[in-house]
Amino acid sequence: MLKQMIEQATLGAGCFWCIEACFKDIDGIISLEPGYAGGQLVNPTYEEVYKGQTGHAEVLHLTFDNSIIQYSEILKMFWFVHDPTQLNKQGNDIGTQYRSVIFYHNDEQRKTAEIYINELSQAKIWDNPIVTEISPFNNYYPAENYHKNYFELNPQNSYCQFVVRPKVEKFNRVFPKNE
Repeated sequence: MLKQMIEQATLGAGCFWCIEACFKDIDGIISLEPGYAGGQLVNPTYEEVYKGQTGHAEVLHLTFDNSIIQYSEILKMFWFVHDPTQLNKQGNDIGTQYRSVIFYHNDEQRKTAEIYINELSQAKIWDNPIVTEISPFNNYYPAENYHKNYFELNPQNSYCQFVVRPKVEKFNRVFPKNE
């Protein structure tokens, strides 16, 4: 049996409700926490981040066991769950708080992300260039508790119905959840 190797990853791919719902129950992911990263304001609130006043991005901070799922596999899912060619937006969610961003926790993660972007760019997967920011993990704050498991707890919310649910369904067809 492999030794458990706990790591963290922090990813911004638009609304954190979407990415959390997609990554929920993936084998090897130990915990998921919606939050805010990369901005200037200390202890930002959702209302401040939502209005684009803080420089923070909505992110998913996850803890994973690298002996079960590798960082590169998490990045593969990250690229699939959003459009990395949209600058400072995802769909109708517009502003730097919805930017595509990878906050790396160590030099190996930074290099892996850079290599991945280079390979995807050369493969011309998307018609437009990838604009995903790669930045050191900094100024992270957990989001308010009501954001955790938002999709699961609020399935009838109109945003969940029309934005989150289609992303989750598409994601689950490519990356089936654990039974």
